[in-house]
Amino acid sequence: MIRSHQRAVIIGASAGALEALSAILPGLPADFACPVFVIVHVPPHKRSVLADIFAAKCRLPAIEVADKEPVAAGGIYFAPPNYHMLIEDEAHIALSSDEEVLFSRPSIDVAFESAADVWGDGLTGIILTGANHDGARGLQAIAAAGGVTIVQDPATAYAKAMPQAAIASCPQARVMGLSDISSYLRGAPA
Repeated sequence: MIRSHQRAVIIGASAGALEALSAILPGLPADFACPVFVIVHVPPHKRSVLADIFAAKCRLPAIEVADKEPVAAGGIYFAPPNYHMLIEDEAHIALSSDEEVLFSRPSIDVAFESAADVWGDGLTGIILTGANHDGARGLQAIAAAGGVTIVQDPATAYAKAMPQAAIASCPQARVMGLSDISSYLRGAPA
């Protein structure tokens, strides 16, 4: 079961991402009916193993995206190192090598803003642990489009800067612990 308004989920994380995502993604059921986009700051010139790790842990398929990647409900889509991930439309992802944003490529802000343009009030945006301010502007764009905004409780984050910046820019965001975020996505009462 998912929330009736929820048509896509996008998650941004940085320092401490593996632990935070491990508390959320494996709990999604095999019949989860939304695509899930994940942007994690990873070193630009190393192969990321995040998709492999979560493909083994999750009931949903997890992949690292390529340019023009088709989107299907119930897939987990990881941004690759050194590319911005843009949600082109409900059916495709585009990659860009444009300039870094807040010293990051992939940029959480870039991905969140593109997703807000596509899904509007059907989008759930989540900011997790991280050590910079990337994602704050993107979460604000999701809120402006009518989407649901969630931030990991900074007290539970490995790195507090990113969730704190997201709360400051988007004070209406729901602030939750990781297990509550997982329950929320599965449709449990918030």
